[in-house]
Amino acid sequence: MKRKIIKIDESKCNGCGQCVSSCAEGAIQMVNGKAKLVSDNYCDGLGACLGECPQDAIKIIEREADAFNEAAVKKHLEKSKPKVEKHQHHAGCPGMAMHSFEKKMSSANNTPAAKAESELTQWPVQLHLVPPSAPYWEGADLLISADCVPFTYANFHSELLKGKKLVIACPKLDDTDPYLEKLTEIIRDNDIRSVTVARMEVPCCGGIAMIAERAVKESGKGIPFKVITISIRGEIMDR
Repeated sequence: MKRKIIKIDESKCNGCGQCVSSCAEGAIQMVNGKAKLVSDNYCDGLGACLGECPQDAIKIIEREADAFNEAAVKKHLEKSKPKVEKHQHHAGCPGMAMHSFEKKMSSANNTPAAKAESELTQWPVQLHLVPPSAPYWEGADLLISADCVPFTYANFHSELLKGKKLVIACPKLDDTDPYLEKLTEIIRDNDIRSVTVARMEVPCCGGIAMIAERAVKESGKGIPFKVITISIRGEIMDR
């Protein structure tokens, strides 16, 4: 039968996984870092996932497809539930896969270290809370950091934050709808000299870089922009 059903453009998908959690029928899963439609009969064609995709990689099309099967969906969800709870707790999102690693030991651990100083020079820092017209934006180099970066990268203050003004956000857990508008306003209406994004390597963190890049473009300013990616082991992967 011919009916409405979702189509995912893999070339646009950045693997953020937001569509996975928005699909109540479990029709979408992450496979090799890309969103995939698991089975035609799990998709009701209503498109609840469309508004959650930051890359505009999902659309509704009309094609030959198996009919939506509510009974099959229920069975699929029941089958999937124990696996998610026992092993991953993340509904296929690679950013929530569990890891554990040993801390490296060195002789420096026995040497008293000087107390590190905070490089934070303004408050608040959460993107929902920062005022777009704060005086500290004038002439500032702006650092937009994913929430997890300061906990993962040991030299966050000395290497990334020093000399910059900070906003933090989580593209996975926050309500990101207001973020593009607020960042655009901050950059457009103030003398921001540069924008640096510090993100984690996990795919879902790509959303913060995408929002920041769009904000710079929509501000109409040709200011320097760069992205720094931090691995889950606390190392800089690229600048």
